[in-house]
Amino acid sequence: MQCLGRGAWAYPADPPIQDGRANTGIIVMRLGMKSILSAAVLASFVSMPAADAAQKFVTIGTGGVTGVYYAVGGAVCRLMNKSYKETGVRCSTESTGGSVFNVNAIKAGELDFGLSQSDVQYNAIMGLKQFAGKGKVADLRAVFAVHPEPITVLARRDAKVDTFADFAGKRFNIGNPGSGTLASMEELIKEMGWTKAKFSLAAELKPDEMAPALCDNKVDGFSYAVGHPSAAIQDPTTTCNAKLVPLTGPAVDKLVKEHPYYSYATIPGGMYAGNPDPVKTYGVRATVVTSAKVPEKIVYNLVKTVFENFDDFKKLHPAFAHLDPKDMVKAGLSAPLHPGALKYYKEKGWL
Repeated sequence: MQCLGRGAWAYPADPPIQDGRANTGIIVMRLGMKSILSAAVLASFVSMPAADAAQKFVTIGTGGVTGVYYAVGGAVCRLMNKSYKETGVRCSTESTGGSVFNVNAIKAGELDFGLSQSDVQYNAIMGLKQFAGKGKVADLRAVFAVHPEPITVLARRDAKVDTFADFAGKRFNIGNPGSGTLASMEELIKEMGWTKAKFSLAAELKPDEMAPALCDNKVDGFSYAVGHPSAAIQDPTTTCNAKLVPLTGPAVDKLVKEHPYYSYATIPGGMYAGNPDPVKTYGVRATVVTSAKVPEKIVYNLVKTVFENFDDFKKLHPAFAHLDPKDMVKAGLSAPLHPGALKYYKEKGWL
């Protein structure tokens, strides 16, 4: 894995597919048109390598390239592609708009797997909030949970912000369309009795646009549901001395009490430059989801590859360092487990 700067990571290229084609030829003489076509089709099947018939490509929808979702997808695909000879499954990642986008793309059959916040997973399976007008995403299936995602609020020092309420009348980035961050912020400001009009600007920037906008004085602050440490938070704290803002109060307490996918969280002091004290907030859990239409064998192989190489997986991002497999198969999972995942977890005795 190679760092490209500003939190982007490059993963090793997928292993090449070995060409096992035999030099097969079919001689066709004095055949009618139907015979010629039949011979051509036969030739294509005869010349196809055996591996191609079982080959399967899967794509994982992630998030912005500076976020941990992108790292999760890259870590899973790296392990999958290393195990290609055993599983016959090749994996690629796609940078997307985030949780809501990924669930909708899985529903549409455009993605095989995706990262989603636990609250978005809950809303999708229940047909609530972002999915209320479209109905339940009945085919959504859980695979496993990953890291906690505290809702992290950052502010410019000159914005004079000490609490989230201080952003009233200021320029604030609430999250890009299709992201779990936006969904969480809309829920919070509604609980506070606010609307987007409470801000002088309610920006909807993508994760990789937030830090430059903050440091260029285009916004006074932003929110991001993300695992820590995160380059998206490290960059502005280092570059323009941004400060972490606690996210507490009656509205937060009510959300945590009423919704099973939320829990209190603390961002450790000293993790980011210029922020020596712990910061209280709340958040969700990152989860990997798929569709009931994805074959059981594919999901089983993906799950097995990750957990049979779990020490390697944990090394691929600092946010994975304290993950516990037994916790990952339960926490934050509202959708039914995919049969392929359930099969592996029962084999391990985790369920």
